Amino acid sequence: MSNSDKRKKPEELRSHRWYGVRDLRSFGHRSRTAQMGYHRSDYAGKPVIAIINTWSDINPCHSHFKQRVEEVKRGIWQAGGFPVEMPAMSLSEPFQKPTTMLYRNLLAMETEELLRSYPADGCVLMGGCDKTTPALLMGAVSMDLPTIFMPAGPMLRGNWNGNTLGSGSDTWKYWAELRAGNITEEDWQGVEDGIARSPGHCMTMGTASTMTGAVEALGLCLSGASSIPAPDSRHAQMASLTGKRIVEMVWEDLKPSDILTAASFDNAVRTVLALSGSTNSVVHLIAMARRSGFGLDLDRFDHLARTTPVLANLRPAGKYLMEDFYYAGGLRAMLVQLGDLLDTSQRTVDGRTLGENIAGARIFNEDVIRPRAQALIERDGLAVLRGNLAPDGAVIKPPAMEAHLQVHTGPAVVFKDYNDMAARIDDPDLEVNADSVIVLQNAGPQGAPGMPEWGQLPIPQKLLKQGVRDMVRISDARMSGTSYGACVLHVAPEAYVGGPLALVRDGDRIALDVPARRLELLVSEEELAARRAAWQAPPPRFERGYGVLYLKHIGQADTGCDFDFLQTETRAPAAGEPEIH
Repeated sequence: MSNSDKRKKPEELRSHRWYGVRDLRSFGHRSRTAQMGYHRSDYAGKPVIAIINTWSDINPCHSHFKQRVEEVKRGIWQAGGFPVEMPAMSLSEPFQKPTTMLYRNLLAMETEELLRSYPADGCVLMGGCDKTTPALLMGAVSMDLPTIFMPAGPMLRGNWNGNTLGSGSDTWKYWAELRAGNITEEDWQGVEDGIARSPGHCMTMGTASTMTGAVEALGLCLSGASSIPAPDSRHAQMASLTGKRIVEMVWEDLKPSDILTAASFDNAVRTVLALSGSTNSVVHLIAMARRSGFGLDLDRFDHLARTTPVLANLRPAGKYLMEDFYYAGGLRAMLVQLGDLLDTSQRTVDGRTLGENIAGARIFNEDVIRPRAQALIERDGLAVLRGNLAPDGAVIKPPAMEAHLQVHTGPAVVFKDYNDMAARIDDPDLEVNADSVIVLQNAGPQGAPGMPEWGQLPIPQKLLKQGVRDMVRISDARMSGTSYGACVLHVAPEAYVGGPLALVRDGDRIALDVPARRLELLVSEEELAARRAAWQAPPPRFERGYGVLYLKHIGQADTGCDFDFLQTETRAPAAGEPEIH
């Protein structure tokens, strides 16, 4: 029997324990609700819907959420529910230091505990800025109430002197040109003023659009919702429809555990790959899958990458921006092109299968969304590297790098941490050339701390002036999904805990072979053993507060950087469900 065949009765609602029983505690709940101006007819026997809102005055990606939350509430009221807005920590990618990744798990914990401790029958998750999407869903999946995600939507295209600008991607591009002396400070000011000109998250295929696209493929937001630009009036309509749908989901008792499967995570990974999405998605999807009881790992990403074409011609790997993607047909049109690579029988929050949701979707601009027969790149939107420098894996994004660097051997130029790199990278006396391999240590989950987006290491200024625009760069950090270059990321285990990356010295030769998926430090085992014996663990990064909890329990990049006490034991796949190895 499906969930929709067995609808809940009002007395079966979770909130009934707060509002519906006749005792002293319920008297307090009802009287205090009356204190807020609500009559019992507003909530009696109705689903209470928690709206987890990550709006704040310092999160530009969510600056429209004050209005959107009212539209979500409108939909909930219209469908016969009782909306309760619950503000949660706002992870603002442009402002929060050292990185929002340090606080992803804190928002996940807050979301889970808000839903656990209050009379919520279901929830709407309002997010979009990079880490808010996985954080909200990690918490909600762990609580497993009826859940629907409302994506923030991308901002409009940027503009400067007739040039279309993409957030992040063109920041790095023009910063390099400024440092090389090819544009003026006045030009740079013009880029600054024109690159972000509306509410919404990055309109390149950065982490934000990557993760909201993955969530749509997982079936956890309304079909088509992830592609709508934030200022578009259809985004407001989507917010209201989201509010309406969550009320029905509560009556149907349709929960994340009814939707998420090994196959739906495969669908999400395929979607990320077809979008040439952010490398950050690897960490986030592994964490989300493990919260759901599925053992998604790096090898599964690499396996699926070998047969998944890149179909979205979007920056930084391609030409266009998210506004163009929406007008070209959006995610639904791209998913149709993936065809038999997806399991379209998977359930979604719409109450239909993924296949039913995307049926009939068409491409309206085949240069923006490529038909499968004319893929932008035939395969390998991401690649997982292994070798003695990354025994637990590292990731790279081949479409975003200069092709000649995919097989490269060069001498290491090593920086012990970010401050060391910032102090010396532009030193005219730095011994570096275009063949060098720049290595940043101690930028991982514990070492930075928080694994910031430092992985797109700057090209030394003297090489920029020579015309060099890409080099092999290696770190245990992440990089922005809007970034580009031959950047090896997420090296595990990280340098701070004594991983091989900590043992690299200036002049060591490093071999990168993307087609062979290899990353090797060309130093003898005897020499590495001697260096390992001499290595000393650095002092803890925190002495109090959340940071101490973080350092004690954070996992490495290959396991999703979740807290060890929050992951779910991997369960055996159900009959007919593909097993992820």
